[in-house]
Amino acid sequence: MVYRPARMSFGVFMAPFHRVGESPTIALERDLELIEHLDRLGLDEVWIGEHHSGARELIGEPMLMIAAAAQRTKQIKLGTGVTSLPYHHPFMVADRLVQLDHMTRGRAMLGVGPGLLASDAYMLGIDPVTQRPRMNEALDAIMALLRREGPLTMETDWFTLREARLQLNSYTHPHPPVAVATSFTPSGPMAAGRHGLGLLSVAGPDDERFTRTWEWVEEASAESGRPVSRADWKVVLTFHLAESSEEAIADLRHSFSKRAYVGDGRDPSRAALAFGPMGSTVEEALENGTLIAGPPEELVAKIEEVQQRSGGVGGILALQHEWAGTAATVKSYELLARYVMPHFRGQLDPLLEARDWFDGNQRTIWAQSGAATVKAFQDAGKDVPEEITKRMEEAARRRAEREASARAE
Repeated sequence: MVYRPARMSFGVFMAPFHRVGESPTIALERDLELIEHLDRLGLDEVWIGEHHSGARELIGEPMLMIAAAAQRTKQIKLGTGVTSLPYHHPFMVADRLVQLDHMTRGRAMLGVGPGLLASDAYMLGIDPVTQRPRMNEALDAIMALLRREGPLTMETDWFTLREARLQLNSYTHPHPPVAVATSFTPSGPMAAGRHGLGLLSVAGPDDERFTRTWEWVEEASAESGRPVSRADWKVVLTFHLAESSEEAIADLRHSFSKRAYVGDGRDPSRAALAFGPMGSTVEEALENGTLIAGPPEELVAKIEEVQQRSGGVGGILALQHEWAGTAATVKSYELLARYVMPHFRGQLDPLLEARDWFDGNQRTIWAQSGAATVKAFQDAGKDVPEEITKRMEEAARRRAEREASARAE
């Protein structure tokens, strides 16, 4: 049986990706303006990345962006997507999260991972082999602190805690939402299951290992005794919506080959090395299924497919890119909010039912409207206009013809 949430959540996974060659100041401001727009549209959440090298993903501390965005927005939840735990002392991560929890009135979230860019780890002198074990050690400490399991004493080869406790209790009970990022290895899902946390499938649903993801979560959950819910499983999809496929492809075509990490390098001849599974053109990405570019119904169909293949997820996250212009990107999210989100939130069914009843009962609904109009004139002591009388006579004639036809059949 496929799990289907009564209200699927929708959000954005914002690395962010910005091409080299433009003002980083304006790029960061554009990120904040987009979050404001998403808030107005009613999206549930934004996850903001942490990176320190590569020149394209500019945000080094997502919690700073969350603090700024919280002042500009009203309801959207704001998460680190993700905080690279091996780069930080776990006490500081937990302490800052709880402060943000208060400052945002419960809208802060913590997404965690081992760190994606090898260049970040290299500059920090961290052996990539140690990153996943260190993430797990840090996560153990963070969850013990957030759950206030008592003064925590813990020593590893890279951090020490001595009778540590957070001086602030969380604004959110029992603590802010926490989720673990995963690509296709078991480590992320097992960490989520071990602690009873949410899961962010950042690499999308198209690898064959995706279908095993929740099994790994449940296995670890059963061993730890901490419950998990598919409602807390979010999957990242790459899409751009427009009124038609032709319009969507036209929106993307100019900048797709110039996108961050692909078309903004110093040596254009090496760009092909960065194309990755999407390919070098919009058409290639559409053909291999790594990109959706078209009207909202195409995304609806893709989400339905994800639900079937996965056994059910709780939320969809749009990978934020800048392959379309700002206006086209804004419109894409508007189409998401107008046509896709209501489909998975139970908002359309009562409207469709009401429409069908209204359209199917016209004769009954309007049968006495003419008589009511005549009575209104009569009650006012006025003559009934001739055009109203003729209209009522014509309606009566057509009704009689329909009834005679029905008897004849």
